[in-house]
Amino acid sequence: MTAKELIKQLNLTDECTWIEAKKGSAIDRSVMETICAFCNEPGLENGYILLGVEQEEMSLFPSYIATGVEQTDKLQLDLSTQCASIFNQPIRPDITVERIGDKNVIVIHVQELADGQKPVYFKNDGLPRGAYRRIGSSDQRCTEDDLFVFYNKEDSLDSTIVKDSSWDDVSESAVELYKNLRSKINPFAEELQYSDTDLLHSLGCIKKENGQTYLTYAGLLLFGKRPSHRRLLPMVRVDYIRIPGNEWVEDPENRFTTIDMRGSLLEMVQRVFSQITDDLPKGFLLAEGELQAASIGLPTRVLREAIVNALIHRTYRENQPIQILRYGNRLEIKNPGFSLKPEDHLGEPGSKNRNPYIAAVFHETNLAETKGSGIRTMRALMEKSNLLPPTFESDHGRNLFTTRLLLHHFLGTEDVKWLSTFESFELNEDQKRALIFIKETGAIDNSAFRQVNSVDTLKASADLRDLRKKEILNQKGKGKATYYVPGTYFSFGANTQASEISAQPHELSTPAPDVSTQAHDLSAPVPSLNTPANSLNTPASTNSADELGLTQELMKEINSLGKRVNNSSRIEKLIQKICSHKPHKANDIAKYFDKEESYFKRKYLSPMIRKGELEYTIPEMPNHPQQAYKTIKSRK
Repeated sequence: MTAKELIKQLNLTDECTWIEAKKGSAIDRSVMETICAFCNEPGLENGYILLGVEQEEMSLFPSYIATGVEQTDKLQLDLSTQCASIFNQPIRPDITVERIGDKNVIVIHVQELADGQKPVYFKNDGLPRGAYRRIGSSDQRCTEDDLFVFYNKEDSLDSTIVKDSSWDDVSESAVELYKNLRSKINPFAEELQYSDTDLLHSLGCIKKENGQTYLTYAGLLLFGKRPSHRRLLPMVRVDYIRIPGNEWVEDPENRFTTIDMRGSLLEMVQRVFSQITDDLPKGFLLAEGELQAASIGLPTRVLREAIVNALIHRTYRENQPIQILRYGNRLEIKNPGFSLKPEDHLGEPGSKNRNPYIAAVFHETNLAETKGSGIRTMRALMEKSNLLPPTFESDHGRNLFTTRLLLHHFLGTEDVKWLSTFESFELNEDQKRALIFIKETGAIDNSAFRQVNSVDTLKASADLRDLRKKEILNQKGKGKATYYVPGTYFSFGANTQASEISAQPHELSTPAPDVSTQAHDLSAPVPSLNTPANSLNTPASTNSADELGLTQELMKEINSLGKRVNNSSRIEKLIQKICSHKPHKANDIAKYFDKEESYFKRKYLSPMIRKGELEYTIPEMPNHPQQAYKTIKSRK
């Protein structure tokens, strides 16, 4: 594609999986990371980098324009030299210079490598950290799970033995449950005639080494006793958390209710399912002329499918529980481990299993299918029940997958009445569905629009742009962080005035990228930080400890640090103290230590997030302009 065609595409869809726009003043690390990601990303085929193209910052409706680059010969030479030397193998991108008006633009065309040549990685960094993948419009460092994607390893984690395990850790009730489930599917199955030892060996659940019998991870997870899970896999559990209202508020005076569940995965499916269904709203509808009422609650098959997906597709390399969050208007299931399938391909035929032995047992007992049709089935059943389709978020950076099930019936009587207030705007059905989604969750982005309406990126971008031009929605963020929130002519009811919108933060609660932020972060960021905005944007040196929300002792401890102090551990402990009192923005924390924000985030805040010492106040959108940090407190 030519530079003009690519710029036109950028203005239709913004930066996406296969296009990246950069200022192009130099061939820096970010350019090379994008080339590495384009080479590695499965199914991408082609990627383009435009040097000398930027987004207008001051425009009412920002668009991409050619700003040009200088010294094109030097940039091309530098690019080709680095591509040939810094990776584990030479990369040969196509490089062309095009003239747009009086500006020079460099187009870099990178082709995806064949499977046998992947992964490409920075030689000095090694694997997996030196390799990158193209996830959405960002370049993400690879993890060990990514290497599984590249190499399609047969020796997966669930086939690895668990040291300190033995046959004594096997739950007889779990083995009997497997036999009962299997006999219902095929009463003549050969494995039902095996002894328990031979059965688990045939399923890849036990292995012998030096005359000793050990359970594999699959064996422990599928057939292990609860005390054995607690001893050997203490963080592998399911936490069911009931949260009052529609947003996460950690209030010590009004704590949420948490139920921890652990044990054999085969037994866990029913336990978790029963716990959730007992809490879900139930209802029935008797249509005119019908003799039998139909259920209008969340379809049980959808819930079971979501639970099973979380159990068999999560990564067990991460010592984190699955979290099921029950809000007033939705259910969110968060499991460690990004999707091995690209987010845009979820619901298409074909399945990629992170845990093949666990998946095989679930398939043989009919608890799950392995053909990749589960998500498609969930969408169909939700729509049949007049519920908004489920949305899915695969966060590669945080190694997290989230399933959201809205408990709202689409186009009920109140919705029809509310949508009638938009008649003069001549909205299409997809746009109306998006407005209902925002009314329930507070915001939407391109990914959520596509999932809710089953449309492609171009259609979603066009409809969202139209809603923005009609001032029904406001655009927030830019580039890869773009999302949309209620605008001037968006109302939360037929009689609601536009001026009232900003006073309803409780309605805007679901986070990005499927739903990008919370209302108090959009219209009134101050309350989320519990202090006036002007005090947060003022250097620490000009405020008292009380004004900054810090104790006198803590301020003295910070001031006692020398400007050239290099004690990372001491600084991290101070950061934890600062953020334990209330959330703080990166810029303000950096000012306390008289440092630049970008340096401080790179040196301290981001590593502390990864180590689990800090967490974001808006976790699903790390780059949100009102992002703040708070210390993680142990939850018992």
